[in-house]
Amino acid sequence: MSDSEAIVRRKDEHLDIALAQQARRDWENPFDAYAFDHCALPEIAFDQVDLRARFLTWSLRLPFIISSMTGGPSRGSAINAHLAEAAEHLGVILAVGSQRVALEGAGAAGIDEALRRRMPTAPLLGNLGAAQLVLGYGVDEARRAIEMIGADGLIIHLNPLQEAVQPGGDGDWRGVLSAIEMICARIDAPVLVKEVGAGLSASVARRLHDAGVAALDVAGRGGTSWAGIEADRTEDGPARTAAAPFRDWGISTPRALQEVREALPGIPLIGSGGVRHGLDAAKALRLGADLVGQAGSVLQAGMTSAEAVINHFEIMARQLRICCFATGSGDLTALRQARLVCHALPVHDV
Repeated sequence: MSDSEAIVRRKDEHLDIALAQQARRDWENPFDAYAFDHCALPEIAFDQVDLRARFLTWSLRLPFIISSMTGGPSRGSAINAHLAEAAEHLGVILAVGSQRVALEGAGAAGIDEALRRRMPTAPLLGNLGAAQLVLGYGVDEARRAIEMIGADGLIIHLNPLQEAVQPGGDGDWRGVLSAIEMICARIDAPVLVKEVGAGLSASVARRLHDAGVAALDVAGRGGTSWAGIEADRTEDGPARTAAAPFRDWGISTPRALQEVREALPGIPLIGSGGVRHGLDAAKALRLGADLVGQAGSVLQAGMTSAEAVINHFEIMARQLRICCFATGSGDLTALRQARLVCHALPVHDV
């Protein structure tokens, strides 16, 4: 089996295990520690609650981003088509999964110019893995990733824990930050950086900001566990045993949002990782996010149809609107001032 074929097979296995994780969802969700104060006199009209958002240069009808998903060519094409059509209908951002396979010519999995045709006005983001930036990828590949789909920007994803527990993973991360800085300086599009489920610390966020990154996605602990996926995928007994303690590793999304927002008050910030519904989305927005991302929670809908994805996010939007109404918040700016308390520690305002 060639390297490219092995990558395609791995992506398909990731998809199956991620779906199984979503079905199980037996871990504690960090958002459950937080609760809004209820407002019994909202003095606003429910139907007039304004959920519009701005992010970088884009005006969005809803404060959501469909976060990066992946899969082999057999299912990836259909998933990406459904997500693109839904993003256009909803007026939200779509971030594609890793374009490594497409760049290496082993199958586009629907990550090609057809995506732009399906979503002519909604923002579209390409995706490269940070580990590849010290293995030969650079400015040329970043430009190709953007041009291949007509993207409006590029996400670089950080997954050191996944690479460390994955048999044969890319464990040499020396020079990654310098490579990100070069790409930021030399491509004519915004570069975003996200973790894949273990969270961004304030110190890492500052280093990325100083390197020229335009926006961050904290992608914290609470959602898909890539260490868990690699533990479940491998047939190597010692590797599975080594990975097992790291299933719940990372900085929770609520904590990451608060700490990064405090460190970098003005940076455009996405909250993802463990967002199950519109109430979690409201909490993420209150804790510092400008937008809220979902991947695993919408994966089953993405495999079904564009209509299923649209229905998923319309329910999310209704839940978010209910939360705004029940806190007396007429828009997202007001929601960010609503009182939210943490019950996991002595009660305090956040």
